[in-house]
Amino acid sequence: MIVRLTQLDGKLPNLALMKIARHYRDRGNEVVFSKQIERGMFEPEYEAVYGSAIFAHSAPRVAEFKAAFPAAVVGGTWNVGDNTTVETLLGLSEQERFDYSIYPNFDGSIGFTQRGCRLRCGFCVVPKKEGRPRAVNTVHDIWRGAPHPKHLHLLDNDFFGQPRDQWEARINEIRYGGFKVCLNQGINIRMIDADAAKALASIPVRDDQFKVRRLYTAWDNLGDESRFFAGVNLLEEHGVPPTCLLVYMLVGYDKRETWERVMYRFEKMVARGIRPYPMIFGNRNRGLPLGGSNKRIGHRTLSEFQRWAIRKAYTFVPF
Repeated sequence: MIVRLTQLDGKLPNLALMKIARHYRDRGNEVVFSKQIERGMFEPEYEAVYGSAIFAHSAPRVAEFKAAFPAAVVGGTWNVGDNTTVETLLGLSEQERFDYSIYPNFDGSIGFTQRGCRLRCGFCVVPKKEGRPRAVNTVHDIWRGAPHPKHLHLLDNDFFGQPRDQWEARINEIRYGGFKVCLNQGINIRMIDADAAKALASIPVRDDQFKVRRLYTAWDNLGDESRFFAGVNLLEEHGVPPTCLLVYMLVGYDKRETWERVMYRFEKMVARGIRPYPMIFGNRNRGLPLGGSNKRIGHRTLSEFQRWAIRKAYTFVPF
């Protein structure tokens, strides 16, 4: 049989599609991978079609894809109401068994050492899909081996939520194995302790290009200010300065949110040398109530704010 796999968004390799590819190829089937949502003129008829999308704003692309392939199964976190995982869909384990051949230009290794999360945030699908945190793979399970570089993209949602002996073992594998690691889903800065801060300072944490020292985390709402900065201070105390932090900044979720509250969080981080990265919940093209007395940004949208922040325009022009 011939199976079509379609990545609908995202820059990194899609693990679900890699796992599906491995599943079908192990059974002697032909796998066709594409990022195109429309059916090509000379494409064959497929016995199975799968798509995967991460972001809610990809819903129009999902709709177009489903119009072109009505029988397609589309998974991913784009739809928070669907808790189906590729493991339950195909009866697979959580062990890292991937087909990297669909991403021939990717030379790193990617996967999870843990699944699940200790928290139950209303905007996040992880606890519903994955449950409580647990260890699932070692670094040895994830790394593809020589000649591939020792670059690990760990997609863990709550690295320090797995049992302590497990995260300590993973830190030791990274440290003594000479690995560089990108924790691009972010660590939970509100719940780290001194031991976790020391552990993070002891390993080479990098951005997703493995070029600069980078640790990813999040500040989702104003009410977490004291816990957020307690974590920032703890990391700095043990050797991870604020300038290494890229912080996913949730905007558009809190019903009490105003531009004044958004800019307060933003400016607090910039003052510490932290790099904010706005993550928009819901409609990207809507604005917010002003709050306070600043009337200059009332016409701005969340999308414009995100673009301004990501491009670091705040270093030379006010929003």
